[in-house]
Amino acid sequence: MNAYEAYMKEISQPMRDELTEAGFTELVTPDEVDEYISSVQGTYLVVVNSVCGCAAGLARPAAIKSLENDKRPERLVTVFAGQDREATSRMRDYLEGYEPSSPSMALMKDGQVLHFIPREHIEDYEVEEIIENLTNAYETYC
Repeated sequence: MNAYEAYMKEISQPMRDELTEAGFTELVTPDEVDEYISSVQGTYLVVVNSVCGCAAGLARPAAIKSLENDKRPERLVTVFAGQDREATSRMRDYLEGYEPSSPSMALMKDGQVLHFIPREHIEDYEVEEIIENLTNAYETYC
């Protein structure tokens, strides 16, 4: 790891912790992504994390707050775009048909995308609108 990578990892750690402390499993390698997708059954929320401002002020808070809903995904998982590039790339392989976007969120079940929220439906939206988008998907699919 070079000095820049070490610095960015240090800077991004609180952003990682925000999700892992809320119960998200962090996947940092392509093999971890493949193992997760192939072994997990049921619904799960995937958050493609990012260092950008809309991840900090909108995506992560909305994802966490949405979990207070009566219906919610059975599992939670995250990859970090720009940090764990290979893991993020592999996760994007499973988000087939959706343009790469970070931050973004996908509600999945048994390896299939049920609902996808790209950056353009996060950036410039209110946290409450993103929460509503997620909870509507939970109500439909969970």
